[in-house]
Amino acid sequence: MKYLSTRSTSTAPTERKRFCEILLEGLAPDGGLYLPETYPQVDAGTLARWREVYGASGYADLAFEILSLYIDDIPAADLRSICRKTYTETVFGAKEIVPLKELEPGLYLEALSNGPTLAFKDMAMQLLGNLFEYELARRGEEINILGATSGDTGSAAEYAMRGKKGVRVFMTSPLGRMSPFQQAQMFSLMDENIHNIAVDGVFDDCQDMVKAVSNDLVFKRKYKIGTVNSINWARLMAQVVYYFAGYFLATVSNTEKVSFTVPSGNFGNVCAGHVARMMGLPIARLVVATNENDVLDEFFHTGVYRVRTSADTHETSSPSMDISKASNFERFVFDLLGRDAAKTQDLFGGQLSEKGRFDLSGDPAFKGASQRYGFVSGSSTHADRLATIRQTFEKSGAMIDTHTADGLKVAREYLQPGIPMIVLETALPIKFAQTIVEALGREPDRPARFVGLEAMPRRVTRMAADVVQIKSYIAAHCG
Repeated sequence: MKYLSTRSTSTAPTERKRFCEILLEGLAPDGGLYLPETYPQVDAGTLARWREVYGASGYADLAFEILSLYIDDIPAADLRSICRKTYTETVFGAKEIVPLKELEPGLYLEALSNGPTLAFKDMAMQLLGNLFEYELARRGEEINILGATSGDTGSAAEYAMRGKKGVRVFMTSPLGRMSPFQQAQMFSLMDENIHNIAVDGVFDDCQDMVKAVSNDLVFKRKYKIGTVNSINWARLMAQVVYYFAGYFLATVSNTEKVSFTVPSGNFGNVCAGHVARMMGLPIARLVVATNENDVLDEFFHTGVYRVRTSADTHETSSPSMDISKASNFERFVFDLLGRDAAKTQDLFGGQLSEKGRFDLSGDPAFKGASQRYGFVSGSSTHADRLATIRQTFEKSGAMIDTHTADGLKVAREYLQPGIPMIVLETALPIKFAQTIVEALGREPDRPARFVGLEAMPRRVTRMAADVVQIKSYIAAHCG
């Protein structure tokens, strides 16, 4: 399996890379994102076998089966061992790892938030931590991970990488824009290899800093900079697995179809669903649910992708989706345009940088996108979130977080008779307690290990949204 950049127009074999080469790299040198040259195709026989594997052997072995299609430069025995080390009932709290809860006939919640940091990001980040440690040990190297978080990626990365040999984490986050629980989860970590940086700005400012550093190839190579954001293909690839698992749990036959609704800001989680669908998983619809920051919803309805400025990015009660530049969206657009790298480069490296927008409304590829790729979308407001949290708790006894509420609200708009709708849970309610209290008049349950979290000592550095400053900080802490 070889990988290419969404912006590479070269057909030279040297431009194609193997998995372990891109594992530690993140963004491609030309500014694009890595994707496999082709998506492995899953036939009916393979899908049937995988259903049996998941039922008999569990999620870890299903992960091995799927990841093996994308990773051929790690020995099979080692990869299986990494998967089994990662996906355990002890770590994720259930034998199925991602159990389904039926909220009402045909509408399901897929539990992805029972990992160490109570968010779906753990599903991929725990694997990424083990892959990093394995590959760095094999090479005898170290890596400095630079990331940006709007809430959950940061804590998931830090909990996955803390204490890992040869790994340092430099995680940027928007000052004051995360929930108190999210801030405390990250800033209370005292591990020497973990560095938290609170940036004066919004998530997009943090993300721009990460991309700018990644695009400085001299600095990147000198300080061995890698990423764990969803621009890293390995993380997105790991998320593909739970789409297959959710499908097997919601159906009894591989002739059935399902739909997935995914709360989305950066397009990484739902992009994994796009990959699963391209592989052949019988997905009817991929429903993109946004909050008031509705850049993606606007695109799927109009064909216009229009990023917002920091001042125009709303601060909402589903803060992990307060994003106005969806990094992973470039991967989908690359596929949408028939993998035309030159056009992708023009849109993302040219028009978006110069004008802050591009318009595909007149492109034939966009006009057939919904039917060909299954994407539809909708948005949700604070009032919608409160109503959905309240309604769900009253009807089913399930307490959901604010982002999952965005997903459920939009999911109900796209229900189809006879096709199960699976909403991907994003986090446990305790991470957004203030809004839960507003909706239900009571505090959400708090796992015992997080009692008193907000009162713990903190270690965090405040910084302007300045690329020079973040480079200086990294250089000073790499000794």
